[in-house]
Amino acid sequence: MFDRIQTPAVLVDIDVAKRNITRFQAYADSHGLKVRPHIKTHKLPAIAELQLDAGAVGITCQKVSEAEAMIAASDRLNDVLITYNILGDDKLAALVALARKVKLAVVADNATVIDGIAAAFASAGVTLEVFVECNTGADRCGVGSPQEAVELAARIATAPGLRFAGLMTYPPVGGAARVQAFMTAAKTLIEARGIAVPAITSGGSPDMMKAHLAPVATEFRPGTYVYNDRSLVARGVAEWEDCALTVLATVVSVPAPDRAIIDAGSKTLTSDLLGLVGHGHVLGRPDITIDQLSEEHGRLRCDGDINLTVGQRIRIVPNHACVVTNMVDAVHVYGSGKAPELWPVPARGKII
Repeated sequence: MFDRIQTPAVLVDIDVAKRNITRFQAYADSHGLKVRPHIKTHKLPAIAELQLDAGAVGITCQKVSEAEAMIAASDRLNDVLITYNILGDDKLAALVALARKVKLAVVADNATVIDGIAAAFASAGVTLEVFVECNTGADRCGVGSPQEAVELAARIATAPGLRFAGLMTYPPVGGAARVQAFMTAAKTLIEARGIAVPAITSGGSPDMMKAHLAPVATEFRPGTYVYNDRSLVARGVAEWEDCALTVLATVVSVPAPDRAIIDAGSKTLTSDLLGLVGHGHVLGRPDITIDQLSEEHGRLRCDGDINLTVGQRIRIVPNHACVVTNMVDAVHVYGSGKAPELWPVPARGKII
């Protein structure tokens, strides 16, 4: 099936991706939880549409340019949340233009961001929804206390051109209890100020099947789940057969009995380790470790005879599927009874 594909190449089994989408949507539906998948994993409008078909209420993007690319490619992607603090006149102008096309929301965790957005939307003739981002233990962005969330919610609620949309968080793995405690306290305090909290959105594929442990959340934003990867298999969230994205590579050298070199390096597999040893899992060869990457070479090691030949092809489940997607201009999509098709990745490289 893959004989005519030049390597290294990124393959996507669309049947497995559909199964992954359906599985989580069914779980979320059973718990009354809305799904707003993060498209940073696949960056493909066609897969986002499959997520909508399954029941997703909209999509999540990380950057303004990413949202622009997705919206331009599909008129069905008309409900978008950008989960990033947005600063700068050019980005704010682009945000206004997007808000005139689709239902749009963003997040903020400080007054500078809120005031900048408000200035851009005050006379734009369109209202932007803004969530307050909350730090529930991941220690990335987000206000550090429910009291701070109240102050920003009030600032948004009184700002021209803005509407307070609710609370947002990206918790650490195992953080459901903290999400429940923080968001419940913040919601109570905000409502005591006479401000409604329309939605509370959380995320994270590693804990997606435990989302019900934080029932205060009304929405969940999984990303990696659509493809899965080695990191999620290691966490017990998926099995190898649930991994829709793989990297096809060719053995270009076998310089020693225990060592082989492939044509996929850090520019294909990425350097992400995510706490793992090695840079991916070779399907069917758990005895092989991808122990070293340079830009265009991957080194494979084995305790015994590596038993690979020059010209042989292997498939690798990467440590982190999301970054691999952003490395290539197109992916080879295949399914049962269907030859691979080359799908361009419209949102690839959209990091502004």
